[in-house]
Amino acid sequence: MSSSASPAKLSCPFALAQEWLAQGREVAFATVVGTGGRSPRPLGSIMVMDDSGRVEGSVSGGCVEADVMSIAKEVMSGAPPCVRSYGGEEVGLWSVGLACGGRLDVFVEAVRSPRSPDGTFPAELLSWITDRRTKGEPLAIGMAFDGSRHAVLAGEGPLFCPDGEVPSAIVSIMTERVTTGAVSPAITPDWFVQLLMPAPRLLIVGAVHIAQVLAAMATNAGYDVTIIDPRTSLATPERFPGVRLVDDWPDEALSAARPDRMTAIVTLTHDSKLDDPALTEALKGPAFYIGALGSRGTQASRLERLREAGVSEVSLQRIRGPVGLPIGAVDVEEIAISIMADIVAVRRGAPLAKSISWWSPGQVKA
Repeated sequence: MSSSASPAKLSCPFALAQEWLAQGREVAFATVVGTGGRSPRPLGSIMVMDDSGRVEGSVSGGCVEADVMSIAKEVMSGAPPCVRSYGGEEVGLWSVGLACGGRLDVFVEAVRSPRSPDGTFPAELLSWITDRRTKGEPLAIGMAFDGSRHAVLAGEGPLFCPDGEVPSAIVSIMTERVTTGAVSPAITPDWFVQLLMPAPRLLIVGAVHIAQVLAAMATNAGYDVTIIDPRTSLATPERFPGVRLVDDWPDEALSAARPDRMTAIVTLTHDSKLDDPALTEALKGPAFYIGALGSRGTQASRLERLREAGVSEVSLQRIRGPVGLPIGAVDVEEIAISIMADIVAVRRGAPLAKSISWWSPGQVKA
């Protein structure tokens, strides 16, 4: 069967910067390049701002954003890029602090454009980055703290550095990040390098009511969401605005989607003719999360059917069902919350996800 795709627009600071520049605005980035203690935001967190006061993203839990925006205005007006430090015992001069008691180092620079000729971030990098992000390629971005040089490396492509040569040590770091997928940023006295991985994917089998809530929730959490359902009366753009829709049979759609280790799969149809083939196909790949909707009795019956179909006991252990954390969810919205929370917990390796006693093959509960 044919498929229709209406990709969800994922939030990307570089895409936003490109859009705002096209509107004739001045734009600046703020990036977390150092942390200590209980830092409210991880290394590499990015906030993008324009000269009209628009802002997306964050560098803290709200403690320092106003001050960073003030610095950004100065940088957009011609001031040089700078690293501002907040919190920590050694930084007691700033009036702006962190309630968590941690430390943040924030690098602020403007995008170079006709309105901001003194900006240091090359505008031509924006389209280069967004194009490769759209293609789902891992991307290493390196920037010198004085704003003099910026470089991007994607996949096996050549290093792109529009404003000068990059030290060989930095090139090696960027190459290693792209090759191994190591997401931890690298910091040297003069450079900051981070890896931007493709957005995690959520493949939802079943265009049901729960899927409507879960799709919106996952999209807001930064997931690239696809709804799979051959029942075209349910899988409509009106019910799933801005979400990719595929009307192939679930096992065929999952095979074509080629799930990887950044993919979560959830079956919600409550119809064994759709869910069972989807789960069988899902278990062939390395998806980090596979969940199935249904009661305990439904899950027991499902496991028995899959076992009879030849699915191994080890593979059956990967199915999280009844899907979602056991928070006593009743309403559709609560069930979607429990599913999304479980996906996040598994992806992050949270103790909560590991402590839940899920179904094991052959287990029977009332």
